[in-house]
Amino acid sequence: MQSFHATTIVSVRQGNQVAVAGDGQVSLGPTIAKADAVKVRRLAELGADKAGVLVGFAGSAADAFALLERFEARLKESPTNLMRAAIELAKQWRTDRALRRLDSLLLVADRNATLLISGQGDVIEPSDGICAIGSGGSYALAAARALAANTDLPAGEICRKALVIAGEICVYTNTSVTVLNLDEESKASDAASG
Repeated sequence: MQSFHATTIVSVRQGNQVAVAGDGQVSLGPTIAKADAVKVRRLAELGADKAGVLVGFAGSAADAFALLERFEARLKESPTNLMRAAIELAKQWRTDRALRRLDSLLLVADRNATLLISGQGDVIEPSDGICAIGSGGSYALAAARALAANTDLPAGEICRKALVIAGEICVYTNTSVTVLNLDEESKASDAASG
């Protein structure tokens, strides 16, 4: 059975702006199975100030959706504490026999924090507010850090450009990008970004 290689997700926190973006490619072996998948979500009215939580996932799509459901349930238990919800999910993911087999990573962000959550029990908060996961994650991370340090672009645009750069390098990442923003001015542009 061939394995799926699915996606690159990047998040940028800049000032009061927070954005998460994902590419649209899902690959099955050497074949592109889908070019316009959406692998980022907004969990409305959760997180700090009920502004919402942005979530992106990389890895097996079915596994990611199972984890996303569990994360949302944990977040509803403590809706303004993203860190607590992430730690509770990581503990459950690591100790539950069925969950341990799930092959995915989650990147979550609200007004206060950006976190990477893995099945090994990791909950990592990047010190610079920039994080990336997935097949082209290293390329997107490097591009986002360079753009953040050397331009005045808003967080959403840094995410978009970083994913386009990653899509030009990684064969499991494409340039069909969906960007979600938490800053109020950019919510209207979310629909136009995908």
